[in-house]
Amino acid sequence: MFDPQRLLDQVLGQGFGDQARSAGREFGNQLDAMGGRRGFAGGAVAGGLLGMLLGGGRKNGGLLGYGGAAVLGALALKAYENYQRQQAGGQARASSGLLPHAQPAADGSPFELVLVRAMVGAAKADGHIDAIEQQRLYAQVERLNLDADAKAYVFDLLRNEVDVAELAAAVRTPEQGAELYLAARLAIDADQPAERAFLDSLATRLGLPAELRMSLDHAPEQQPPAERS
Repeated sequence: MFDPQRLLDQVLGQGFGDQARSAGREFGNQLDAMGGRRGFAGGAVAGGLLGMLLGGGRKNGGLLGYGGAAVLGALALKAYENYQRQQAGGQARASSGLLPHAQPAADGSPFELVLVRAMVGAAKADGHIDAIEQQRLYAQVERLNLDADAKAYVFDLLRNEVDVAELAAAVRTPEQGAELYLAARLAIDADQPAERAFLDSLATRLGLPAELRMSLDHAPEQQPPAERS
């Protein structure tokens, strides 16, 4: 079995060597030539697996500058705790100190993989990946430094639809729900109706309060600039 934490970091742009970055740039150039480069409003990174697969990239570097999975979890946890504090008039229950994805999913599987599914599912929700593009993506993934199991997992995500109800059912804690939503939010272009619908459906399934959802939507903006470099 591959390392779920490592795959999540790779999706977010961490743990990549020169070979992977080169593959990402090459694929982005191919999309440019086809007129198909996409800018994710949420911040999918050009250097990460998700950015490479879907041609995304942000001038601020997305989560590549935030530190990958660790900061994804920290941002979600901070947003959730701030929401709790607001609801309780300045008081918040004690936190375990663990990042949400450090705990297993509701079925006992690694929650990191739920986050990966959410990001890929959200980013391809507009259905723009046809059979030809899919084969091109497979060829690019083959060039990355992933073991056979991890590649098979990514290929499976590309081939199949990601079910929003299954994603929500995998959540064990409210903190995990916040992190799951934030992961999906980072992978969409908010101006794309189909992608926005995916996110709206996920938020409904998770039962996210409007105030918490708004906080998560703006969570990456709260990261100090020094930590984005």
